[in-house]
Amino acid sequence: MRGRSRRGYQSTDSKLLQYLALVSVKYGIDSQKFFISFVEAWKRQHSTCKSLLIECRMRTRDSAVFLITSSRKVVAQFPIPKRILEETNPLKEYACAKASMRTKLERAEMKHLRIGDLKPGMNRVNLKARILEIPKPRQVITRFGGFATVTNASITDETGIIHLPLWNKQIGAVSVGDLIRVENARVVVFRGERQLRVSRGGQLSVLEKTGLSFEKLSNH
Repeated sequence: MRGRSRRGYQSTDSKLLQYLALVSVKYGIDSQKFFISFVEAWKRQHSTCKSLLIECRMRTRDSAVFLITSSRKVVAQFPIPKRILEETNPLKEYACAKASMRTKLERAEMKHLRIGDLKPGMNRVNLKARILEIPKPRQVITRFGGFATVTNASITDETGIIHLPLWNKQIGAVSVGDLIRVENARVVVFRGERQLRVSRGGQLSVLEKTGLSFEKLSNH
């Protein structure tokens, strides 16, 4: 016997609805509009919902197979039982749960840590600190054979000190005493010391700098 879930759904139905709810949340689509798009495709072969194209590829007496694409790239393909297609927005409660979970994760990721909390292996680190020291920059050869300028700055808050490598244009954009915000960084150990490295796609933001406007510098 298959297990039963919310509203008496079979476990396979429940997993399908959870997945559809996840897709609707990921693409920022209202769950009811998203579900109605499947019903329309079921009746008219295809429909659109924001950036998604939904096609009904095959129909049987008890179900229909749908293909979801975005910019001609396949997002998913799966069957939906007819009994679900005849309901009124069965995604609502699942979408609410997924949206709530996503919000909690986003809030957790955006939480600013303190230097004393940092441990090697941590990712997506956000924190505010002041620049304590900026040693004289040096030139290094990159793994691609080019040249880059780097310095291993020290930053501090009330809980401790950690090294922060600065590259190229980041070096000239900050000064000792500046209050900065680091986003989407990771903690590593280099030559026995902790380092906070701004990941690709992360940011180093200058929050307080006399005579200069607020800047955002992506790490490349």
